[in-house]
Amino acid sequence: MISSFFIFLIHLPFVFATKKTRSSNNHKKSVISYITNSVTDSLIKPVEKILVDSISVYDQMKLRTIGLSKQVFDFSMQGLNKLIATGKVANQKIISIVDFSQPSANKRLYVIDLEKKEVVFNTYVAHGKNSGQETANSFSNTPQSNKSSLGFYVTLGTYQGKNGYSLQLQGQEIGINDNALNRGIVMHAANYVNESYIQSQGWIGRSQGCPAVMPELNKPIVETIKEGSCFFIYYPDEQYLKKSAILN
Repeated sequence: MISSFFIFLIHLPFVFATKKTRSSNNHKKSVISYITNSVTDSLIKPVEKILVDSISVYDQMKLRTIGLSKQVFDFSMQGLNKLIATGKVANQKIISIVDFSQPSANKRLYVIDLEKKEVVFNTYVAHGKNSGQETANSFSNTPQSNKSSLGFYVTLGTYQGKNGYSLQLQGQEIGINDNALNRGIVMHAANYVNESYIQSQGWIGRSQGCPAVMPELNKPIVETIKEGSCFFIYYPDEQYLKKSAILN
């Protein structure tokens, strides 16, 4: 009995050591779990904020009354959130939406401030001359096609080019619009984007694939959306909607 007691005493420190080690390991796991969750939360919160806002912002801003459909807005929010999550968008509060399902006689460009919940610009925007006449319905990522490209872009910097003050657009969708920079697809001013063209022929003039806007609005729009905001060009094209990695 005495020998058994001594054996118990000998093993007693190891019992406490094991418990301490387990306790220490559990503490480490708890700390690691806390840090991981904290980092994850810090990454997710900006995206969740946009998602929460998007649920109510459409109705709050009465976007339907100015011609922007809920479906197009939902697509734009879905893409914006994915670009935010992957670190592609520096300016999360501004989004530009071009709805090519509408004819060019409509004000189908919407520049929206999601933070202030206001439409900053709602105006005319041109499509490529080979994409269609009154309405764009044919799109391409090919150089010299003179067609518009669908999908999500991120705005870059500005420069003075042959069309004056212009804004570079970087396509984010492989095989859909990723040739935009090589094609010289930019936002710029164009004299053929005006209401006189609409009154005389029923539609505005067309570009070589660029989303061109009215000269008097070009600089204000570019200054608002430049350097890292999301720019989305939409048309209910089945091939695009199936192929887009951002929307699927």
